[in-house]
Amino acid sequence: MTAEKTNHFTNASTRADNNLTKKRVLVTGAAGFLGSHLCDKFINEGYHVIGMDNLITGDLKNIEHLFPLPNFEFYHHDVSKFIHIPGELDYILHFASPASPIDYLKIPIQTLKVGSLGTHNCLGLAKAKNARIIIASTSEIYGDPLVHPQTEEYWGNVNPIGPRGVYDEAKRFQEAITMAYHTFHGVETRIVRIFNTYGPKMRLNDGRALPAFIGQALRGEDLTVFGDGSQTRSFCYVDDLVDGIYRLLLSDYAFPVNIGNPDEISLLDFAKEILTLTDATVKIAYKPLPKDDPKQRQPDISKAKEILGWSPKVNRAEGLKKTYEYFKGLPKEELFKLPKEF
Repeated sequence: MTAEKTNHFTNASTRADNNLTKKRVLVTGAAGFLGSHLCDKFINEGYHVIGMDNLITGDLKNIEHLFPLPNFEFYHHDVSKFIHIPGELDYILHFASPASPIDYLKIPIQTLKVGSLGTHNCLGLAKAKNARIIIASTSEIYGDPLVHPQTEEYWGNVNPIGPRGVYDEAKRFQEAITMAYHTFHGVETRIVRIFNTYGPKMRLNDGRALPAFIGQALRGEDLTVFGDGSQTRSFCYVDDLVDGIYRLLLSDYAFPVNIGNPDEISLLDFAKEILTLTDATVKIAYKPLPKDDPKQRQPDISKAKEILGWSPKVNRAEGLKKTYEYFKGLPKEELFKLPKEF
């Protein structure tokens, strides 16, 4: 990486294991897909990790391997309520939130609360502890975009009262209050806008395209494509995403940054890739397109490249193979497990 690309990001000097005392990091949503991978990352980097999750969508199986470690602790707690963490904190990663339509359409109030009250509580904790905080935003703040690919300067095209509004607007408010804490209180804040991500520890029944397609293929069911399948997504492997989040947290850049893989593909072509990958003999079944479903998703990652020296390394073929092997290794009952009831 050139000096120009790394002037916002310092790695070696900030590694926790270079200090006499381990730096302490709080990860909310720790038992979820991304949260659990972030716990692994910070443990591997030598931090003391405090995981927090109310387990409404998370699963302790994702982090149970960390429980014996002396530098990991877990709080079963809802961040929408007051948060107390004894001792010092260096970093907070706020990743608590339902992230799939099947979840946030069933628990809309909780989704709004974790994005508003939960974010407020995390920012208040960051202020009290003089900690740096990174907020997990999403490409959904762009809504059904009129600009393609999506840059951080685009304000979005969101229906605030549509079925997806509870998630989209929670995230948009989350960004607004985060910037308010940064400008008014001087809190060190970072905002990551996450595009479609996949990898091990995803739930097969969470309603998102990749686990849905693989789950259907493994069960011998037809793959469900909504609309004509021309809508596009850009899938980023979880290891790449976690590296981008880590770099952004340790940078000095306070404004939103897109982290995702710009390799765009239509959902119909993606379903065909899954059929080839799984060697399934099932067909593709078409269903009506859900209301406000985004027609295009592709991140412009120019800022991530320039500011963080980051770009994705894992191509889709490699990432899909790893993810498929993970799903194939799950107990058979997981394949037929119904979506979580709330």
